[in-house]
Amino acid sequence: MQQQSSLRPNEATVVSTLSACIALKMLELGKEIHRYVREELGFTIKIGNALVDMYCKCGHLSIARQIFNDMPIKTVICWTSIVSGYVNCGQLDEARELFERSPVRDVVLWTAMINGYVQFNRFDEAVALFREMQIKRVSPDRFTLVALLTGCAQLGTLEQGKWIHGYIDENKIMIDAVVGTALIEMYAKCGFIEKSLEIFNGLKEKDTASWTSIICGLAMNGKTSKALELFSEMEQTGVKPDDITFIGVLSACSHGGLVEEGRKHFRSMTTVYRIEPKLEHYGCLIDLLGRAGQLDEAEELIEKSPNVNNEVIVPLYGALLSACRTHGNVEMAERVAKRLVGIESGDSSVHTLLANIYASADRWEDVTKVRRKMKDLGVKKVPGCSSVEVNGIVHEFLVGDASHPEMREIYSMLDSIAKPLLGLDENEMEGETPVPVLL
Repeated sequence: MQQQSSLRPNEATVVSTLSACIALKMLELGKEIHRYVREELGFTIKIGNALVDMYCKCGHLSIARQIFNDMPIKTVICWTSIVSGYVNCGQLDEARELFERSPVRDVVLWTAMINGYVQFNRFDEAVALFREMQIKRVSPDRFTLVALLTGCAQLGTLEQGKWIHGYIDENKIMIDAVVGTALIEMYAKCGFIEKSLEIFNGLKEKDTASWTSIICGLAMNGKTSKALELFSEMEQTGVKPDDITFIGVLSACSHGGLVEEGRKHFRSMTTVYRIEPKLEHYGCLIDLLGRAGQLDEAEELIEKSPNVNNEVIVPLYGALLSACRTHGNVEMAERVAKRLVGIESGDSSVHTLLANIYASADRWEDVTKVRRKMKDLGVKKVPGCSSVEVNGIVHEFLVGDASHPEMREIYSMLDSIAKPLLGLDENEMEGETPVPVLL
């Protein structure tokens, strides 16, 4: 590392270079620095921390753990790096074990563990850890709260989200653009868009993320006019939209059936903002054109999109197939199916859509062929999943799952609802195993 030079890299040089290795994903250079430290310079606490962080963020947990175990003095920074490393690799139980062993836990370490639970959909454990954090009198920072609000948004747990919002207000935590954006998204995804607007309007400073969050939230809740109105306001205030903003804008156009408006905004991405459209943007416009019956234009747009012969293009063909089914265009559906022949995909929705189109046209032999192809490719339908929040507790249901502790009570209630709908009397289903007709 230093042959040809009389200058000897010191601790500060090594630490800063390892940080650069992380940013540039240069693992081999990081290993070379590690070798130099071991053979020439020697370990210090800061260098040990930097090496653990580098190997964790480059996905080499075993080496990071070895260095961590060999360190005689471990700072909270080092504990946070190793816990975050296991979290990012999805090894949450190992991360929690290390978390519990840490002699000192600052807010960053608590947040890393909470964020891990949220990231991997173990929200109950995230909330339980947050409550433990309060008992230990560790004050959360805005990133802790954002992690929890993100979990509420993902699951649609409005009551939990309100509780966290109440905690923010009670503790007089400032709602800046970061926390505000998380609150906007949480309320929008829970269907309380009026509250999202209230928070957005109350923000003193609005950045691209907060504008984008409210525009996407409005689009998601079917408020097309308001979403496009705020987008115009965003442009007028000089805040530059990003690629995610345009997903919200194009979604709003799709929900509102505004074909020309959608075309205009799609073009402006490249002509005005120099943003290269991604597959998500093509998908929004194809969905818009498909709903409006403009199937030929939608098909042409797919041909112009990037990665046209790659598996990632499959969802676009799926959107077009859905439109073909809606408008009864079997001919185009078959044409799309032929293009998909050369693309191996594990996406069951495309195959299912094509089978349904054939079924609608009474072409049962073709339905059988599609089903056989799904079997040959090992494609399986993903079980339907739904969740509901009752008294702050989230209950999740999967198709065919009978593991819920109150299963019999649930099915009994469903039976009592279903019987009148099906025109059955009280005795007709007596003695039969309850059927989950509504799950």
